[in-house]
Amino acid sequence: MKYIVTALLTACLLAPYSALGQTRNRSTAKPKRTAAAPVQPVSQVRTGGATRVADQIKLLTKFVYLLGGVTSGIAAIDEAARRNEASPAVIQQNQQSKAMVKSSITRFRESLDKLEIDFRNTPDLQPFYIKLAGVAAGTATAEEQAAANQFDAAGRTLLNVINRLTDVLVVMRQ
Repeated sequence: MKYIVTALLTACLLAPYSALGQTRNRSTAKPKRTAAAPVQPVSQVRTGGATRVADQIKLLTKFVYLLGGVTSGIAAIDEAARRNEASPAVIQQNQQSKAMVKSSITRFRESLDKLEIDFRNTPDLQPFYIKLAGVAAGTATAEEQAAANQFDAAGRTLLNVINRLTDVLVVMRQ
């Protein structure tokens, strides 16, 4: 009996220590993993880049088309102002038209600059960056020409930019 009491007393005293010794919970749940950024397939990245280039071509083409009419109107009003045949209201409207053309070209330069940066920094689009490089600089030249009131020359420079963008699309298609 003495042995049984001693064994039970020892078991009672040691039982909490063995429970404390187990520090790790046993579970079958899988560890949670943090979600990594989704990786897009190369074809999706290329299609997205080509779509952005095509959008710029569309916008620039429409702008150059409209610029032709605006440029002829600006030139006619400038000529009338030189002959003192234009009213101050017409001259004011002409100045606003010039400012709108200049700001539009500036926005095109900014968007093409961003496009170049995106192509340069996206690994799947880097091979096409070589053809794209310089379109923002061409638009900056058009911006300078517009600032000097050379709107016709600015339009011709933008046509060269459109040609370069089209060349990028041709290369991306291959």
